[in-house]
Amino acid sequence: MRSWCFVRGSFLTTLCHQLFHHCSLGLYLLRKGSLQMKSEKISELTTNRLSIYLRCLNTLSAAGIKTISSQELAEQFKLNSAQIRKDLWYFGEFGVRGVGYFVEDLRDHITKILGLDKPHRVAIVGAGRLGTALANYKGFSKSNFTVVGLFDNDREKIGRRIGTDEILVHDVRKIERIVPDEAVDIGVIAVPARAAQSVLNQLMSAGLKAVLNFAPAPLTVRRGVKVKTVDLTTSLESLSYYLSHPLPRAVTTVGRNSQFEELFGEREL
Repeated sequence: MRSWCFVRGSFLTTLCHQLFHHCSLGLYLLRKGSLQMKSEKISELTTNRLSIYLRCLNTLSAAGIKTISSQELAEQFKLNSAQIRKDLWYFGEFGVRGVGYFVEDLRDHITKILGLDKPHRVAIVGAGRLGTALANYKGFSKSNFTVVGLFDNDREKIGRRIGTDEILVHDVRKIERIVPDEAVDIGVIAVPARAAQSVLNQLMSAGLKAVLNFAPAPLTVRRGVKVKTVDLTTSLESLSYYLSHPLPRAVTTVGRNSQFEELFGEREL
């Protein structure tokens, strides 16, 4: 069976889902004191893999599969059974000896671990092409993310409504008032690099603890705030390198792309 949990949808869609999931997990761990000790050992690679497991479990659930072992899960989706068991161990005992995992139960557990059992309200700063594309994407709602507002400093954009959901573009100077009023808990930075730090400062001052950053700029972050940066240029340059230095092997296992190698390699860097 082809590994749809990896290849379905665009690169940007998959990446955004993983990063939003990671942001929501960070918020969850901050709120749940019972996981404080184990959370100290949990790497970002682990949290990213949880998002992959959830997507695979969603596929199994849609197919009507009730139970599955870690070995079967690994074989069907080209994963690593030992890594699956290790990752889940951080959060408790979920499998039943001789049976494996109950698909629906494990889906529910991972959904809660990732903080997706409660809705997350997202604000995007930057109403340009990237910001509006993210605001218009309907897939986020399936994972309990809702874009509730955009911000910009362009007078021609302020006051406009974007997409079928008619998301209002606010004046960027009103971030510190509107973010708490709209109960926003995740911010997205989609502005030029020169403005990114200023925007981040505004989001942090508004009380946000989780931010997804698309600006190619180093940012100074306050303690207790998690920022995940997506640098599309770096990713494209990495692909350019591989085009210039083709791999000697001619056959590549389906699903084992660079993202897979990073998440399910033999060791974590």
